[in-house]
Amino acid sequence: MSSITEVKVPDIGDFKEVDVIEILVKPGDSVAKEAPLITLESDKATMEIPSPLAGVVKELRVRLGDKVAEGSMILLLEASAGEASAAQAPKAAEISAPPAPKPAAASAAEPAAVAIPRPAPVPLAPVAEVPAFKPHASPSVRKFARELGAELSKMQGSGPKGRITQEDVQAFVKGIITQTPPPAAAAGGAPFNLPEWPQLDFAKFGPVELKPLSRIKKLSGANLHRNWISIPHVTQFDEADITELEAFRKESGAASEKQGFKLTMLAFMIKACITALRQYPEFNASLERGGESLVLKKYFHIGVAVDTPDGLVVPVIRDADRKGVYDLARELAEVSKLARDRKLKPGDMQGGTFSISSLGGIGGTAFTPIINAPEVAILGVSRAAMRPVWVVAKDGAGQFMPRLMLPLSLSYDHRVIDGASAARFTSYLASVLSDIRRSLL
Repeated sequence: MSSITEVKVPDIGDFKEVDVIEILVKPGDSVAKEAPLITLESDKATMEIPSPLAGVVKELRVRLGDKVAEGSMILLLEASAGEASAAQAPKAAEISAPPAPKPAAASAAEPAAVAIPRPAPVPLAPVAEVPAFKPHASPSVRKFARELGAELSKMQGSGPKGRITQEDVQAFVKGIITQTPPPAAAAGGAPFNLPEWPQLDFAKFGPVELKPLSRIKKLSGANLHRNWISIPHVTQFDEADITELEAFRKESGAASEKQGFKLTMLAFMIKACITALRQYPEFNASLERGGESLVLKKYFHIGVAVDTPDGLVVPVIRDADRKGVYDLARELAEVSKLARDRKLKPGDMQGGTFSISSLGGIGGTAFTPIINAPEVAILGVSRAAMRPVWVVAKDGAGQFMPRLMLPLSLSYDHRVIDGASAARFTSYLASVLSDIRRSLL
């Protein structure tokens, strides 16, 4: 004989008021013992609640977005006789059919039976429809898919027993990006109509080696692709005369080295950028999700691209406007070491308002950095070089002089910033770098 069992949230530690982010079953589904029923997410972890026994789901008692804790009702489960006898948890009362009505020719001496009406069941609000296909994926992969807005039920897993992996989610999102027309197409514009990616057997042409991408490159690849496609990038190029600034940096470097860190040009770049961002606040902003307003930020958290053996990461220097050049140089050294040692936390790379990508220590003359959404601009810095520059003296006389020129590459979101503003920004930034005293004004 089957029975109805109340399935409740088990002991989940100290978590309370945890959000229900996924409902993996629906009424009528048959579930195996230990099969996941719902997924919960707190600010620290994502967890699946398994079924305590095998049976059929009779009624759901939670909805997406509900907050639950230990002991909260999840669903009613009709267990088989064997499962019911083995279950240790208290069972709900068995539901039996109503008694058959008495025959009309009942004995007159027998008292008439009084029918006691049963209370009508209180209907629950409709529960979000759950797909018949229940995807098999870990909580971390489910969270990754939600952040990208991808539906696991539409994917085929390549992992063991069809388990959906993070690579499957990334491949699915990339496929959607290349196949779905952009918003302009819906308004009458031409879609991308990209040809299918060529599939070649490269080994036919010579020796090859298959090298897996690092985890960082896999994670950043989808974001970089999204940013490049969805943000209309334009790059403004300029140069800054840093002859005096470089001389000052070298003179001041001895004091920092005694304290165990190097006074780099990047620390001065951060101070100069903050001065320019104050002058042009639309560069220290984000476009509202609806695209109707610009969120101007009153704080200055500067992201700095750091090259690591596993790929590029962008830790954030918070409240950079409140720190001196020595403080910035010391913090840059610390976060760079954490990045190379793979010890950065997710929070260390969030909240940036403006980013700087410096390739000066490697080389190059210019490049087009990709904007780190939801920011609206990023500054690329290449290697400084000594060049002859026509310098005009106060008396009007001019001559060529050797000057140390720093290439600047400013990529900006053209929906927010126009070309004239970008040119003014880089011109002003160059003037600050040529005379760092301007940062004190």
